[in-house]
Amino acid sequence: MIRSIEQLEIAQKRLFIRVDFNVPLDKKTRQVKDDARIRAALPTIKYAIAKKARVILASHLGRPDGKVVPEMSLEPAGARLSQLLGQDVIFADDCVGDGVKKLVGELREGQVLLLENLRFHPEEEANDDAFARELAALCDVYVDDAFGTVHRAHASTVGMVKHVPQRGAGFLVAAELKHLQPLLKGAAKPYLAILGGAKVSDKIKVIDQLMGKVDALLIGGAMAYTFLSARGVPVGASRVEKDKIDVARRILERAGQSRVEVLLPSDHVVANEPKAGVATRTVTQIPDGMLGLDIGPMAREQYRQRIIGARTIFWNGPMGMFEVPEFAPGTRAVAEALAEATKRGARTVVGGGDSAAAIAEMGLADKVTHVSTGGGASLEFLEGRDLPGLKVLDE
Repeated sequence: MIRSIEQLEIAQKRLFIRVDFNVPLDKKTRQVKDDARIRAALPTIKYAIAKKARVILASHLGRPDGKVVPEMSLEPAGARLSQLLGQDVIFADDCVGDGVKKLVGELREGQVLLLENLRFHPEEEANDDAFARELAALCDVYVDDAFGTVHRAHASTVGMVKHVPQRGAGFLVAAELKHLQPLLKGAAKPYLAILGGAKVSDKIKVIDQLMGKVDALLIGGAMAYTFLSARGVPVGASRVEKDKIDVARRILERAGQSRVEVLLPSDHVVANEPKAGVATRTVTQIPDGMLGLDIGPMAREQYRQRIIGARTIFWNGPMGMFEVPEFAPGTRAVAEALAEATKRGARTVVGGGDSAAAIAEMGLADKVTHVSTGGGASLEFLEGRDLPGLKVLDE
């Protein structure tokens, strides 16, 4: 049983919170471009401050590969956090060492210290035990509130945890579990999974896990063309994973045996090349040399009807190349149908990554039940895997 932060004794204690402040920074101004991940951690941080904990925050940012890369410093994230909290955030220029120990020793109740990028040390991703012990020595209580990294066995997510007397999950991780767990057991029917994105290979394990649970799979994005190829439908020059056609065929056969309906797009928005400003056509059969780049209006309406009639819906992956306006309507239609289904009482969960980015961009993120903050983590959770960062909290 994973305890939540509310079940831990944190008053006056040195509380280490692993947050996910892996935020995009403006190259020129060094300001945070999108603070959604910082905002997502606020409930846990504010609770800790109110309970008079001495708060130590740690995160990674980008992929510095174990070297100090000033452009990947967490200092701008600390500045933004300070604005959002309305109080000072002390910033440490490292995450271990004597200077950090001194700052932690001087922390008063309700104060917040943000450590420098954990990945400036190669030992973080290597889950090095000596480094993990150094991090653990900074605190009395450990809380993980970075769902986006619970599938990684790093020093700050796994290694240090066993050396800390009390451990638990922050509100963000607790909310993720609350919304993702029912997708694996006991989901209200009809239950749909909408899967998109480029590659079948990224979704095979999720499809396997959901196959016995969902009533229908709605498929879009470039991966739809691999499935259409498996059905013997010509797809022109559309992107196809040729080495996954047999896998797609097996999935379709298994779906038939399990009485799971698989819906593939009945029409397509096509163009000669995948970029903005090109001439597009809507077709039911993709001509030679043309690329399918979004689901067409018939498919959009067919998918919409299925979505608004469902009671549980999981969506991961865009329906087309949504970052180009010409190929965004399919993804928008799915996002709008999800919002409509939610209004009708359905439980709607958007797996992180591109679909989370798309629904946020369309201003509909607050119109669904839950948008996951971890793309890779939410998929691995739904594959039924033990995620190392969660397993260690449960021990």
